[in-house]
Amino acid sequence: MEREKHISPSKEEAAAAEWLPLQQHPIFSSCSSSTPSSDCRLPFNLLAWDGASRLYLWDPNTRRLHRLSLRFPDLDPASIEASSVSKMLCPDIQIHFTIYNISVNRTGSSLLLSGPDGLCVMYLYGQTSIKDNAIICRTISVGSQVYFDSSNSMRTLQASWHPYSDTHLGILSSDSVFRLFDLSTDLERPEQEYYLQPVEPVRCCNAVSVCPVAFSFGGEHLWDRFSVFVVFSDGSIYVLCPIVPFGSFYSWTSIEEIYKDAHTFGQKSSNLQAVTSSSFAIAWLEATFPDFGNHEMEGGNLLALKARPYVPFDASLALQGPLRKVCRHENIEDSEVWNAECEGRAVSFLYNSISQDSVLLTAWSSGQLRIDALADELQPVWNVGSSPRLRVDSGHIVGVAMICESITQEFVKPDQEMHISNMVDTMWLGHPPPLLRLAVVDLALPANAANGTLISIFADPLVPERIYCLHGSGIDLIVLHFLPFSNQTTGKDEPVKAPSVYPILTTCHSDMCSPSSLNGFVALADSFGHSWIVGVTSQECIVMDMKDWNMTLPLHVDGDMKSMDYTDPSEIGTPDIISKELLIGPKVVLTPQASSALRSLAADSIEGRSTLHHYFKLFHENYVEYGHKVYIELKHHGAYLKRILTNQHERLREANQKLLNVEEKQRSLDDRIHHAVQMYGFLEERLQRFRSLPGANQKPLSRAEREFKSQLDRFTGVDLDALHSSIEALNARLGRYVQSSQGNAMNSARQMPGRRNNHVQDVQISQLKSAISKLSLVNSENSKKVNLVESTLRRQEVND
Repeated sequence: MEREKHISPSKEEAAAAEWLPLQQHPIFSSCSSSTPSSDCRLPFNLLAWDGASRLYLWDPNTRRLHRLSLRFPDLDPASIEASSVSKMLCPDIQIHFTIYNISVNRTGSSLLLSGPDGLCVMYLYGQTSIKDNAIICRTISVGSQVYFDSSNSMRTLQASWHPYSDTHLGILSSDSVFRLFDLSTDLERPEQEYYLQPVEPVRCCNAVSVCPVAFSFGGEHLWDRFSVFVVFSDGSIYVLCPIVPFGSFYSWTSIEEIYKDAHTFGQKSSNLQAVTSSSFAIAWLEATFPDFGNHEMEGGNLLALKARPYVPFDASLALQGPLRKVCRHENIEDSEVWNAECEGRAVSFLYNSISQDSVLLTAWSSGQLRIDALADELQPVWNVGSSPRLRVDSGHIVGVAMICESITQEFVKPDQEMHISNMVDTMWLGHPPPLLRLAVVDLALPANAANGTLISIFADPLVPERIYCLHGSGIDLIVLHFLPFSNQTTGKDEPVKAPSVYPILTTCHSDMCSPSSLNGFVALADSFGHSWIVGVTSQECIVMDMKDWNMTLPLHVDGDMKSMDYTDPSEIGTPDIISKELLIGPKVVLTPQASSALRSLAADSIEGRSTLHHYFKLFHENYVEYGHKVYIELKHHGAYLKRILTNQHERLREANQKLLNVEEKQRSLDDRIHHAVQMYGFLEERLQRFRSLPGANQKPLSRAEREFKSQLDRFTGVDLDALHSSIEALNARLGRYVQSSQGNAMNSARQMPGRRNNHVQDVQISQLKSAISKLSLVNSENSKKVNLVESTLRRQEVND
């Protein structure tokens, strides 16, 4: 029980420990780290989390590892507390290279220390001694003869733990070789080697297209769990399938699902090629997992299957790809045109399994992020006739190496194009799975940050739709609102919403700032549904609660779902207040059946003690640790339930108070409604009276009629008065002239008539007659105009 002694602190330490907010822990101010050179192509992250309660920070100055114990308070989920008593772990060997990245395996027992000049693995619970209050841990070097030999210039591009094994480490190097090391058997020779040859030599026009950049293991979706995705610097994505670590464990249900899928879509296909490929896959499954072929175990207590070292002797893996875009006119140049949408070169890659979708994210040096999804299921493909190279010990396979070439591109013609959902006719034909372009996100990085800093991509451990991008200017959050298979619509044509980008942390406020201000990043989550992000700079620690970012997630509501008023309470699910990991139970330990070899072992012999120690170790790793996790979670479970009940009672009290307020205001509301009904009736009566008035049904005046009305109004105000005054003046002048004419005629009659005077009178009389006739014409015209104006005014008054 020595390991248990290291896991649980002593009573004196527990009593002396104080809990304080994580961002205020003094270790971050004392552990200052320098910024690495920008020419290194490895990701830079000196922070790691074991997925439970321990946070690790590497100090490059002292070359030691700090371990902090965390706890997530139930009453204040917005904060994370760390124990003031921290552990300092020191490797038992001298590390001469610079550490750029640290990562913990899935059980939290081993830590990977990677850099451009070396790879080391530190066993966190393999204590050898204690020196200067530091725990000396067993540390081993991995692949020193392969990668870090002075005779070659080969460098490592990426190193990652395998998600289905605690001892297997995947390494991609600059010689275009992917190697899988088993740390429990051999530290220098890899267990599996895959030499990547992505394109044919005649089509290799650019040397950059054959340089790998990064890789990512697949997730929990059919054949994706046996796949390794590799991205090259031109953005092309390739996949190796199947790759399984020797001795790794997989669930029975996952293997059964793949097995049934191969029988349903492969063996029943009308295409001979599909039948051949599915038969090869079925044979590989039965040989790799021999316990699965034993039908007597089906339905029993066996929940996990152990992968047996197996490689087909007459076939090697094919490098599928490059994964191509779904379009009608597909050719070999389409991938180049498609990748031309992003500038620069690909720098990092991430596979993210979200419900039923397999999402691939590729980051480019220009600050762009390409998001794609697999439009079809991934299937294994072999090159029959290309024998792999095996390393055998006592009749057992201990190593394998093979050359992986890209398969022949057989693109779909326009007249043969089929819908994506019709997978029965397109599966098991050996075609590379096409990609659906979801979005191209531009992070809008500064010029110096985009050209000199790598972009690291992380998935949220709680909500896979949230993606974190770590770069020289800070951290950006990308939320995926649409997924082709997970977000099934109701058949309506709904617009596809593009991903949202939120800059949640900025460490660079100008173009002249340092491009590597953030030295570590990790995303945390507890079993109660709360998540945080933790960032470490050279002087401080930043903790951000992601509860407020839950509103950015898409909300999918089924329009055909019945109302909640008629929903059976038994159909409403309870919230997940206990982690699914604990509900599943401890990991099953596969023990061989009782045999004569075990029965013949003596308890006091070396073999007996070794076997007993082995089973005791398995029991401790699978059951004792599980019991410890159950104890920790149940210990905090009561406070969590109490907080939930308190919140529910508070909401119930507020609802009752609102109901009382409504009842008090019910009478006034009834009076107001009655008054509103009466007012409505009164207004309705007035409207009926208005409708009975003359001219109510007449149409509104047109534009020409409105112009004529304005002229009439002008005549009424100005011209009509002028006409009346002119007529009156002319009438007065006419009266005076008639009177003067009659007086002159009488005077001339008394005088002697003469020829000269008569001639003058005749001329004047003729002129007067002509003037009178003209005046009468003007008077008649003015009278007509006056009558017209008066009649129009009368009609207008009637209409108004």
